Amino acid sequence: MPDIKSITVEATVEAPIAKVWQYWTEPEHIMQWNNASDDWHTPRATMDLQEGGRFNSRMEAKDGSEGFDFNGVFTKVVPHKQLEYTMEGGRTVSITFDERDGTTHVVETFEAENENPLEMQQQGWQSILHNFKTYVETH
Repeated sequence: MPDIKSITVEATVEAPIAKVWQYWTEPEHIMQWNNASDDWHTPRATMDLQEGGRFNSRMEAKDGSEGFDFNGVFTKVVPHKQLEYTMEGGRTVSITFDERDGTTHVVETFEAENENPLEMQQQGWQSILHNFKTYVETH
């Protein structure tokens, strides 16, 4: 079995944990920030925020040329602290939220896939996290 590589991205969001958690977990907010570039968007999202609950975000190119469902099942939900889930296909993700003097440090670690270079995956996930940070800080 090949080595499974993990990638970590992180950001400090200038907002309290309650707002960060809300914007990370509510579909109406997810649809506003969940894209790696301006030519993509998330036209719909669903979230059953409990252990064993499923989530789905439909990610599409704005020109309609391509798209995919990003989905999985939550394996751990600790409100305002941690989320863990298994993506369709079996890769795992862990996200921690750490409040620090009115800001929230978000750390997301995920198992890499084998189709794209590690650097591309890290840049894509970091870009989405940056969009999240910008959205939370400006709304």
